[in-house]
Amino acid sequence: MLTVRAPATSANLGSGFDVFGLALDAPADVVRVERADEISIEVTGAGSQYIPEDPSQNTAGVVAQELDAPARILIDKGVRPASGLGSSAASAAGAAVALNELYDRGYSREELVHIAAEGEAVVSGAAHADNVAPSILGGFTIARDDGVTQVDASLPLVACLPDLVVSTRDARRVVPDTVTMEEMVDTVGSAATLTAGMHRGDPDLVGRGLSEEVVTPARAELINGYEAARSAALDAGATGVTVSGAGPGVLAVCRSKGDRRQVASALLDAFDDAGVDARAYQTAIGRGAQVFE
Repeated sequence: MLTVRAPATSANLGSGFDVFGLALDAPADVVRVERADEISIEVTGAGSQYIPEDPSQNTAGVVAQELDAPARILIDKGVRPASGLGSSAASAAGAAVALNELYDRGYSREELVHIAAEGEAVVSGAAHADNVAPSILGGFTIARDDGVTQVDASLPLVACLPDLVVSTRDARRVVPDTVTMEEMVDTVGSAATLTAGMHRGDPDLVGRGLSEEVVTPARAELINGYEAARSAALDAGATGVTVSGAGPGVLAVCRSKGDRRQVASALLDAFDDAGVDARAYQTAIGRGAQVFE
């Protein structure tokens, strides 16, 4: 049996809607595969009761179909579904890397991104690569239709997961259909600032680059306690805070590993004041999917 650890991810990063993503050092899914005559899936771990085991409805199952790689697939969920931390993408990415290795298909990591994205379509309705790209490649990624750019960035982060459910479809429904010229210019400026910050490993630039006034405010309204949590994290030393992916997860950028404890506590306390239980991961930008024989 072959095992792959596929990391959670944070997509959008405020100014990079459907384009930016980064891998998190923790949490992660663990995907185990072995050859079989047909595809079967077994899911355990966080929120496993909500994840379909029908291969045609599971992101990992769709990946196995795309690779023509029948296998028994065991998924231990470390990334809760509907978290905004790339839960479905982690399973798809883990399966893509594992089955490519198991069957010696010979695809590059970049090619596997597009295959894993087909699995994501089961959940989101479209083959988005903004989560699967960092889960496979690691670091900070820029996913476009014409390819993926990857940067080996390194920054301390806090990912906070309030005990709320925001479905990807609901989160996409609230996104405005149009933007003003002023909003577009502001978003482009933030995206450029964030990208430069990732290249430099500069947490202040990255924090400024999270700023965005179109998608994030609309999604923030779906997350009870978000605004208070964001303000508390900034007061505690975070350089920037945004909604992670479709939410309800929240991502905060920190200047140092030592700042993460205060930022995590501030986020948890603020959500608690709003009557929302939450969990915080003191994490960092991490590696892509790792294979263990």
